[in-house]
Amino acid sequence: MEISDTKIFDFVIVGGGSAGCVVAARLSQNPRNTVLLVEAGEDFEPGTEPFEIRDTFAGSAHSSPRFTWREQKVFWPPRPSNSPDDRKSVRYAQGRVIGGGSSVNGMISIRGLPSDYDGWREAGAIGWGWNDVLPFFKKQETDRDFDGPLHGQDGPMALQRIFENDWPGFTRAFIDGARAQGWTDLQDKNANFGDGFFPVAVAHNNGMRTSTATAYLTKEVRKRKNLSIIAETHVKKVIFTGTKVSGVCVIQNGNEMDIKAKEIIISSGALHTPALLLRSGIGPAEELYQYGIDVIADRSGVGKHLMEHPGVNFGCYMRPDFRLPDHLRLPMYAGLRWSSHIEGCPPGDMYLIPMNKSFWHAIGERIGLIMLWVNKSYSTGQVKLNPFDHMATPIVDFNLVSDERDMERLKLGTRMMIKFSKQPEVQASASEIFPISYSDRARRYAVYNRINQLQTWVGGQVMDFSSSIRRLLINKLIADNLSINDIEEDENIMEAWIKKTVLGHYHASCSCHMGRPNDKMAVTDHCARVYGVEGLRIADASIMPSVPCANTNFPTIMVAERVSSLILEESAP
Repeated sequence: MEISDTKIFDFVIVGGGSAGCVVAARLSQNPRNTVLLVEAGEDFEPGTEPFEIRDTFAGSAHSSPRFTWREQKVFWPPRPSNSPDDRKSVRYAQGRVIGGGSSVNGMISIRGLPSDYDGWREAGAIGWGWNDVLPFFKKQETDRDFDGPLHGQDGPMALQRIFENDWPGFTRAFIDGARAQGWTDLQDKNANFGDGFFPVAVAHNNGMRTSTATAYLTKEVRKRKNLSIIAETHVKKVIFTGTKVSGVCVIQNGNEMDIKAKEIIISSGALHTPALLLRSGIGPAEELYQYGIDVIADRSGVGKHLMEHPGVNFGCYMRPDFRLPDHLRLPMYAGLRWSSHIEGCPPGDMYLIPMNKSFWHAIGERIGLIMLWVNKSYSTGQVKLNPFDHMATPIVDFNLVSDERDMERLKLGTRMMIKFSKQPEVQASASEIFPISYSDRARRYAVYNRINQLQTWVGGQVMDFSSSIRRLLINKLIADNLSINDIEEDENIMEAWIKKTVLGHYHASCSCHMGRPNDKMAVTDHCARVYGVEGLRIADASIMPSVPCANTNFPTIMVAERVSSLILEESAP
């Protein structure tokens, strides 16, 4: 698509991900608004998406370098204080395709708790309390299973659950174990906010993924004359005249060009949004000086306060009858929410979920997971530019378990996983249960390609044939010669294992958080306007004041709906 040098768009949206697709669709509903959506990855018309995108087993697209930022790596644990920094950076899959994270994620559709959003309001995000955001959660969804005042019935995102009668064996065994322990059946987690187990709500429709690209950028929406989409285009920086936005500088096919705009909305996610702000001269002044970037607005909070859901996993070698049947693709069907009761932590702050397939390949078909994470974390990290190449993927340090409350809750949760692993129902479903410590080789096998497919097929056959070779492969590739008994009997070993293996769940958020004008670390006001400049907003997970007790995709879509509504209200004649 060619753009005239004289063309001035009313709105340019940077990033066609979970949020950007929503903003583009909503703003272009007004035919007076000229809207341009810029996406770094590929664009697909509805119905032409590759199988990996449509597939409800998320590992297909999530593990593909074609649809993610292949060079993006992160540090999980905190930097050692008394020794050299010997941490390894690991790949962090972020969607780089139309639909962004919603095109590659696990499709779990959870809102979080009312206390999450009331906490946002108390932190300075006026108009973002639970009663304020609930209409926008309802606006985005069509819930096929539940109706009532807390649910939407005519939104773009189709939402369904698979109920107990259709669960695969490992999930059923796990939940039977929970029921035997006295856990409560919640049924609808998005309306019942207590502790218990529940079928997970998933964004899919007739067995196919529902992304914001397919749900919001429909064929009819794409026909709007006032909406333009350019893909495989990188935004180098936002252009200012003084402190007022005048456009963006983009790189397409190796060529730079400027695109003029009256207002820019950045929807590039919690890693790439702060990176773009820094490249554009918005951020901590001292940091910008070090990069050799002229300061447009000195905002200390850009890239800071980065949050995630820290977690650890147990692996289970599932017996054949308990594995995911060939006719099912979804790996997750049910989960548990519970409260740690640790001082200073809210109810519903922990999450546990069985996963019937750990990876896309043959070994992953045999290894189930018990996934644990802290649902309301307190550790914070940061995003910085690569000092040698500002256009490279940013340097990301999540600093997980740096807050002692997160470490204590992961230890508590590990004991909970051990308790579950000893339940007769779970024991009957798996012949080997072990703490996971992924080796570098195991991480390499996670990448979706033909060679890995063949090698893991052989590995899977061998694991089924020989229990001794199976244990050897598990110990060398996945468990690092560590047993459940080792971590149960020695708390020092448990804590060391947590520090070594802690990981996030692709729920990066809060790196440009909303706040009051007197909050020096706030990057935007409650209307998502970036402080210190004019004509620039952010609409994605980066503006969240704190990470909610939820997978972040549905909250991110809510943010996009809310910001779009604010913009339309302000621009109305």
